Amino acid sequence: MDDSVLDFYDNLAEAYHLIFVDWNQAIARQGEVLSKIIHAKLADPDQAGYSLLDCSCGIGTQAIGLANHGFQVSGTDLSSVSIERATKEAAAFGVEINFGVADFRSLAQEVSGTFDVVISADNAVPHLLTDEDLYLALSNMYAKVKNDGVLLITIRDYDELAKEKPRATEPRVFDQGKRIVFQVWDWADDGTTYRTNQFILQEINGNWITKHNKTTYRAILREELTAMLMKAGFSEIEWLMPSESGYYQPVVTARK
Repeated sequence: MDDSVLDFYDNLAEAYHLIFVDWNQAIARQGEVLSKIIHAKLADPDQAGYSLLDCSCGIGTQAIGLANHGFQVSGTDLSSVSIERATKEAAAFGVEINFGVADFRSLAQEVSGTFDVVISADNAVPHLLTDEDLYLALSNMYAKVKNDGVLLITIRDYDELAKEKPRATEPRVFDQGKRIVFQVWDWADDGTTYRTNQFILQEINGNWITKHNKTTYRAILREELTAMLMKAGFSEIEWLMPSESGYYQPVVTARK
C-alpha cells in the first residue's frame, strides 16, 4: 500500500461528503442496494440482526446505511480522522456502530470476533498495489468471516478503465455551479496503476477554495481479484455489474 493512502483519507475526511450530490441520499441508496445483495447471499434472507464488519468504512457511508437496515455493524478504517468523523455521523443518524482504527491487512490481530458479513466498498481494495498486500488483506478478511458467511467488495470497473486509460473523470457540478468535483489520473507506463489527483472546488462567500488530495490505485482486473479470493480460501465467487445490482460500482461476493 502506498504511503499516501493514510494522508489521502486523513485530509479528505472533513470534506468527503462533498464528492456526493447529496451524501444523506447516498447513504440511504447504498444501504438499500447493498442490503438486498447481502441478504440474497445469506442462509436466512429474512433474518434480521446479522453481524457485519465494514473494514474500510471511511466516514461511514455504507456502515450507516446498513445499520439503518438492521445489521449489527462494526466499522474499521486505516484513518483515525475518518473514524472520528464516522463516530460523530453515526450518532447524528441515531445508529449504534462500533468503530475502531485498523488496517485491513491486519484485521485478524486488530479486530476481535467474527462476522456474518465483511464488506469493503468504494474502491478501497485497489489501494493494495502488490499481490502480497492483496492476498494479505483478503486472508485477513477471510479470518473475520464466520463459516458460511459472506464477503462483499466493490471496485471500479478496471476491465474497461485499463483499456481506455482515461486521463480524468468528467467534472460534476453541484450547488448551482458553486461546487465542482473531479479527478485527474496519471497512469503508470505499464497501465497497472495510476495516480489519482482528487479536486474539490467550492465557491464560498465569493472566493473559490480548492481542496486537492492524491493517492495511488492499482487497476485490479476482475480475473485477478477472483483468483486472489480463491487463493485466500473463498468460494462461490460472483460478480454483479451495476446494470444488475443497481450499485454504482461492480460488486463481487464470495463465501467462506
